Amino acid sequence: MIYNIVRSHIPLSTSVKPKSTPPIIQPKVTERLSENIRSQVHTLGVVFLRPAHIMRDYQVSYLRPDLIAALTVAVIMLPQAIAFALIAELPPQFGLYTAIFASIIGGLWGSSHQLQTGPTNTISILTLSALLTVAAPGSPEYVQAARILAIMVGLFALFLGIARLGVLVNFVSDSVIIGFTAGAGILIIVGQLRHLLGLSIQSYPELLETLKALGVNLTEAHWISLGIGLLTVFIILVLRRINPKIPGSLIAIVFASLLVGILGLRELDVKSVAELPRGLPPVLPFPRLEPQLIAQLSTKALAVAAIALVESMSIARVISSHTRQRLDSNQEFVGQGLANIGSGILSGYPAAGSFTRTAVNYQAGARTSLASVFAGLLVLASVLTLGGLVTYIPLAALAGVLILTAIRLIDFKEISSIWQGSKGDRLIMLVTFTATITIPLEFAVLIGVGMSLVYYLLQTSTPRVRAVLPDESYEYLVPTEGRNPCPQLGVVEILGDIYFGAVFHVEDCIHTNLQENPSQRYLLLRVQSVENVDISGIHALEGIVENYRERGGDVFFERYRDPVLEVMQSSGFYDYLGQDHFIPRDEDALGYLFYKVLDPAICIYECPVRAFKECQNLPKRLDLLGESLHIEQSHVEVNTISAEELWKDLCSGKTPLVIDVREPREFKGGHVPNAKLIPLPEILSESYPVPRDERVILVCRSGRRSTRVACVLAERGYNNVTILKGGILNWEAINLLEAIDV
Repeated sequence: MIYNIVRSHIPLSTSVKPKSTPPIIQPKVTERLSENIRSQVHTLGVVFLRPAHIMRDYQVSYLRPDLIAALTVAVIMLPQAIAFALIAELPPQFGLYTAIFASIIGGLWGSSHQLQTGPTNTISILTLSALLTVAAPGSPEYVQAARILAIMVGLFALFLGIARLGVLVNFVSDSVIIGFTAGAGILIIVGQLRHLLGLSIQSYPELLETLKALGVNLTEAHWISLGIGLLTVFIILVLRRINPKIPGSLIAIVFASLLVGILGLRELDVKSVAELPRGLPPVLPFPRLEPQLIAQLSTKALAVAAIALVESMSIARVISSHTRQRLDSNQEFVGQGLANIGSGILSGYPAAGSFTRTAVNYQAGARTSLASVFAGLLVLASVLTLGGLVTYIPLAALAGVLILTAIRLIDFKEISSIWQGSKGDRLIMLVTFTATITIPLEFAVLIGVGMSLVYYLLQTSTPRVRAVLPDESYEYLVPTEGRNPCPQLGVVEILGDIYFGAVFHVEDCIHTNLQENPSQRYLLLRVQSVENVDISGIHALEGIVENYRERGGDVFFERYRDPVLEVMQSSGFYDYLGQDHFIPRDEDALGYLFYKVLDPAICIYECPVRAFKECQNLPKRLDLLGESLHIEQSHVEVNTISAEELWKDLCSGKTPLVIDVREPREFKGGHVPNAKLIPLPEILSESYPVPRDERVILVCRSGRRSTRVACVLAERGYNNVTILKGGILNWEAINLLEAIDV
């Protein structure tokens, strides 16, 4: 959650009448508006003129590696495009047209130098699931719906890119993608078994229906087709084992096609790819856009767009981690949006970034995004010259290629990592996977995305709030883990933002800590992990401060970030708490609070704990007092004297009785001249009677112990007691301390 407070200050002269105000303000408002418009227009210009920037920065030395990479990618993309169209139950040319134009447009308007856009396994299965609910495969309505779906997906992505909402892709967790792709892999494998077995059965959107149909028709399997498919799988696996860089899929498909052509296997009922249309891809006219069809496709298009964008950005980021390229997610959204719109207009279907082809593009040495453009042009040239040869490609061979590809979608290593990780990620992955194989895919995607958002909100609304103490070396603060805390000071670390969704959790944790340690009157909040705080967070902090102050204590902050401090200042919380309650970064917060805030009398006479470094050399005299020093003092007025005034009295011959109530060890380190040492417990126990007929000045380190003694003496009827304001620290501050040799 990002919280920003912006204030605009427009000075108005008190002598100006209200009627004259608009002419003064209006030019400023108009100027700001025009600047904003100019900024937006400039941003849009940069976004849509991306090809011009690519060409401007292009170097001749990039041409050779880009062409080599393009040729390598085209060899893989040609059979893949046909196979992926087969998954979506679309004519093979649709896969090729998508590969051509999505690759070209995505390369020209995208952000990544290596991302290769086109048809993919995941998007093809999503497209099939979406289209089966609106039309029958093979019908004109089915084909036109695929194009409309691509355009709707493109419009969604384009809007997000123009609105600069590319950051939204970060809210979809990897668990959703892993769970969905694993489920999609299962669906693809089961869906391609009918082609592998040569069965003439229709596609079903439900996994169980498909399995049922396969079981009923298994006896009608075409064994020649099965043999071709298994041979294709065998060739790919052998070539992959010899050298993964060998285009095994292309070689296996070419070999299977040669078998079909040479042996005349089409006459033996081996089904093959339909003939491609000749010439350039046609710009087919769209049917009348019925509102009902748009409504039916809207949620499906949103789901396809979500997965396509997340998939594309994830792939681009993986590659950029190696190339060190700085990506622009908004520009990539625009590129993916235009690629899908162009694909839909030019007889294609939805597209996304392909991990396989992107990895090949990177490994082949692509330097710029023009490598994707060249790859698309090479596939176009192949379609124009080799279109008639695709009729020899057996569907069983393509099914074998797709089944192997689908198996690789199931990332067992990543699944294992997520399963051994947090319960939230494990649940999201499991639910997304189950939904993918049991319900329509668009709902599975939206459920996964919704769970990611809910999980994110739960994580941010329940930040870790933990009590900490110094470790054994007193260098770092670590969770208490059952150790005894300081009875005066609670140190609490907030690991997360303090916004409206988290304030109740933060308040509850601090309240619980206070209930567990009721003697802690002071609280130190460590907020180095708090990057944002909103007005609800400010109100929550005010309530915490008020609660501690009602108990006679206070709250302090350390390790605060500048944006957080700015919000506290602009909201008035900074002044409410006080500047001295914000401990500077270069100061030891615990040392500051120990010497200037905590009550040393409690540390010495009541507290058995040595929680902080400063406690280690502190004398402990727990046996001297039988009662608590936690007494209220607000009703007692204590007379004070400054260090300067006491010094003048001593120099002028006045001889007040100066009683130092500290411990002997402290007294030896330095004291007021002629002061008499009477430690606090001796005075409170009346083992040493304080004279009632003399003026008495009480001295301690900072004034807290002497104030306590003065209150007790006042209750006993003493009216001649005064304390040194600020204690020996103030005496030392003006260089009046007399050092005594030990």
